[in-house]
Amino acid sequence: MYAVIETGGKQYRVQPGDVISVEKLNVEAGEEIKFDKVLVMGEGADVKVGTPYLDAAITGKVVENGRGRKVIIYKYKAKKDYRKKQGHRQPYTMVEITEVGGVKAPVKEEPAAAAEEAAEAVETEAEDKGVSMHMKKDELIAYAKEHNIAIDEKSTKQEIIDTINESN
Repeated sequence: MYAVIETGGKQYRVQPGDVISVEKLNVEAGEEIKFDKVLVMGEGADVKVGTPYLDAAITGKVVENGRGRKVIIYKYKAKKDYRKKQGHRQPYTMVEITEVGGVKAPVKEEPAAAAEEAAEAVETEAEDKGVSMHMKKDELIAYAKEHNIAIDEKSTKQEIIDTINESN
């Protein structure tokens, strides 16, 4: 299910779960917002087009209010000694679409849990690989310390690898 909404003089095609950046709205971060200017809504052959708007509302949650990247405006007239430099940062509101026509966004997995799983996968991958010549000397020293292998940190990279391989 998707919809086309109008806000801030622009039109956006949205689906549940989308995060869009719109012109600044007077809403605090974390609050819910309803977009009632819905132009098109539906999916496949079941598409409704408003004349000009549909009697539907799209709900979203404000993620953040901020300002965009700086745009430099430089005016110059040759042979007239005229130069003018200005900068501008356009304010925006980032909105996560939570519901479109009764269809709610899928529940996301918490980022902390996903990060822990990724870290565990990297650790097990590193343990499976062992050591190689492609590793940096600092990485080899850290590997040796993790596995309680006594090495001389001032020795060469090849000597550290040999010491680690002998202990395994």
